[in-house]
Amino acid sequence: MPLLDHFHAPLFPHRRWESFHAAWMGSISDSLNRILPAGYFAEEEAHAGANVQIDVATFEETSRVSETQHGSGGTAVAALPTTWAPPTATVSAAFADDFELKVLTDRGGGLRVVGAIELISPSNKDPNESRAAFAVKCASYLSQGVAVIIVDIVTEREANLHAEILEILGSPAEAPIPGNTPLYAAAYRPIRRGTHAEIDIWPESLALGIGLPTLPLWLSAVACVGVDLEATYIDTCRRRRIPT
Repeated sequence: MPLLDHFHAPLFPHRRWESFHAAWMGSISDSLNRILPAGYFAEEEAHAGANVQIDVATFEETSRVSETQHGSGGTAVAALPTTWAPPTATVSAAFADDFELKVLTDRGGGLRVVGAIELISPSNKDPNESRAAFAVKCASYLSQGVAVIIVDIVTEREANLHAEILEILGSPAEAPIPGNTPLYAAAYRPIRRGTHAEIDIWPESLALGIGLPTLPLWLSAVACVGVDLEATYIDTCRRRRIPT
């Protein structure tokens, strides 16, 4: 099935890209859970916009509840400080959109992330801190030994996040996207060879009207599963009643 444009007419704005991204993540997750080895599972997350877990109002309310429980003879909880010295500085921050799937395992004791798949959103390609936040997140995964796949089908903005990830990793000129196309996907395997830490890369160019590739998601240095972007994309279009 050819890749469609989810960011311009006739699909947009009647069919929201956020809904499609979330559904596609679910389809990829379901497909992986059918083939992952025992002890591994895939779980998707979708957060459009800042994903901040606590705000000032919540903090103050929690502080009051904590004090009440502790002072009324009930179950003692760790009291949160109600006052603190003002911060010496406050700076603006950007939080990357998350259309993300994680593969986790409990092999070897304790639950840990071994792989992540990222569907790039328009805000991830903004010419500001959001773009850097996304690239830093992916580079951080790789530096911790977590394999990564990124998929960029966003047509309304242009930015090469693959190149920005490599720049953070110190190899900006390595493994360019074939043809330097604005749409792309790439798989990354962090691996240690002897005393050298390296990252193997499988970059793929994408284009509207063309089918999608299958990419390797590495569970370890030697074991991987194939992520069939084409089959999961078709499944998502079918479930979302998007004409093919």
